[in-house]
Amino acid sequence: MAEPRTTPQQTTPSAAPGAAVGTTDDPTTGTTGRTRPATPRRAVRRRGLTLHETVLIAVLGVVFGFVYWAFVQLWAPLQLAMGPLADLAANVLAGAWIVVGPLATYIVRKPGVGILAETLAALVEVVFLASPAGPLLLLVGLVQGLGAELPFALTRYRRFGWWVFVASGVSAALVTFAFNAVRFGWLGQDYAMLRLGVQVVSCVVLCGLTARLLGDALARTGALDAFAIGAARRG
Repeated sequence: MAEPRTTPQQTTPSAAPGAAVGTTDDPTTGTTGRTRPATPRRAVRRRGLTLHETVLIAVLGVVFGFVYWAFVQLWAPLQLAMGPLADLAANVLAGAWIVVGPLATYIVRKPGVGILAETLAALVEVVFLASPAGPLLLLVGLVQGLGAELPFALTRYRRFGWWVFVASGVSAALVTFAFNAVRFGWLGQDYAMLRLGVQVVSCVVLCGLTARLLGDALARTGALDAFAIGAARRG
């Protein structure tokens, strides 16, 4: 943060007869013999990522890459439990695979953070956990991160109330549903709208609201004091 700067005392080459030495007349203040203190410059917010922000995003990407893999292991048991609606199991779990996007955005509050974190998590799944989706999962992660981050971008990363996280969940659900509908031909199915409704609920709960709860819980520990979320909590 830049140090406050003050206006140096003005001096004149030669004082008029009868004038007090070391004083100035300032027509903007209507006073004689006083100088107006300068207003401290407002700190300029850096748009690029700092080193500790980059490290945090990398850590979140790795951790949630393993979390996402764990939810993949729940996919098959959930299909068995859902019986005739087994094909909707992926939509039930959809929000759990997007949560790091809004979480990273909530903590760092800079453009592209959610997309980057989500794509890194997908990279971990592909490279280290041998995801059956293969390299295509990187594109999926990019789409998921884009959908989750969009509402925050529309507020210019200045609003982080509960409604923004709900909007993040809805946006993530709609964007990823459209992407997967093209991939898997969902729009031609009889229960396409049921599938969409399930995915919206999943993303609002497991992506948007869960990201807000996780961010608040981590912030209360003091571990995030060096990031934008910590500065916001301090006022």
